[in-house]
Amino acid sequence: MTHSPAKKKIFSFLLTFFIMVVVWVLLSGKFDAFHLSLGVISCAIVAYFSGDLIFDSPKIRGLPVAWMRFIRYIPWLLYQIFLANLHLLYLTFHPKLHDLIDPQIINFQSKLQSDISLVTFAHSITLTPGTITVDVSIDGEFNVHAIDEKSRKGLPGEMESRIAKAFGEG
Repeated sequence: MTHSPAKKKIFSFLLTFFIMVVVWVLLSGKFDAFHLSLGVISCAIVAYFSGDLIFDSPKIRGLPVAWMRFIRYIPWLLYQIFLANLHLLYLTFHPKLHDLIDPQIINFQSKLQSDISLVTFAHSITLTPGTITVDVSIDGEFNVHAIDEKSRKGLPGEMESRIAKAFGEG
């Protein structure tokens, strides 16, 4: 059974909108008509523009499995952020700071295919101290600023592999 692109877009919009409204109500704590109406309007606008981005990559049937794989990625990412913070702390307080820092922009081609996995990869790089994603092209070419050799040498590396696994691309 195939669904038309219009039905998929409507389903993606409604599912995204519902999830966003629930999260917004839970996090805002505001239940008066003014705040609820602004929340609903904001969620509708964001869901209209991003619904297909969120639910286009994985199949809807496999969505719970995809979310579980992504949730397993988060602790690893947090650990990497912690390690990178320790490394930057070491660099900052090292007496030969200027000899250790060698900022460069590196380019590499990612093996990731879907938009959501490319965006996740770009954000994960930027969240990790010492690296910033400068540009990502639609075909997966990354330009990343790295503060030193240690920050550079891990890219694309294990992070890309874990994201590919989380989104069912590898």
